[in-house]
Amino acid sequence: MRLIRWTLCAAIAGTALACGDSSQTPTAQPTPPNPPPPAEAPVPPPPPPRPAPPPAAPAPAPEPVAAADSTQGGDAVARGAAHYKMLCATCHGEDGCTPGPGAVGLNPQPAKHCDGNYMNKLSDEHIFKVIKEGGASVGKSPLMAAWGGALTDDQIRDVIAFVRSLAKPPYPGHPTT
Repeated sequence: MRLIRWTLCAAIAGTALACGDSSQTPTAQPTPPNPPPPAEAPVPPPPPPRPAPPPAAPAPAPEPVAAADSTQGGDAVARGAAHYKMLCATCHGEDGCTPGPGAVGLNPQPAKHCDGNYMNKLSDEHIFKVIKEGGASVGKSPLMAAWGGALTDDQIRDVIAFVRSLAKPPYPGHPTT
């Protein structure tokens, strides 16, 4: 029992020493009042506005881009090849036969545009719709993207001309079906 009393007394004494002398309370120093704000000097009026500079000369109009259909000259196949390489070759391959890197894991695999036995039976209208609206628009894979937002109708016709150039056996003309 003595041990408990001794421990209790030691704890009380330690607490009293740790807290310091509570008989001396610090006196609060009065804070001096804030000095009044300095009198504001009158603000000079803003300078009068400058007259607006004369408008700049209008930029010259850009050169009109020639329509990309084969009736206005140029090589539709070459123009189509450029678009094909940029947008189609990732999945269909640059030659239209060898799947590109984007075809890895796709099921079904992208159409082989070099397969004339398959491609020559398709109408230009069918191919146009696939390119413009995507594979799902003709009941094919929905993984075939719609390119109508990236290509104009004339550019799509150029891509069709290039796709037709890949077919083996060669595309003989418009199919009857």
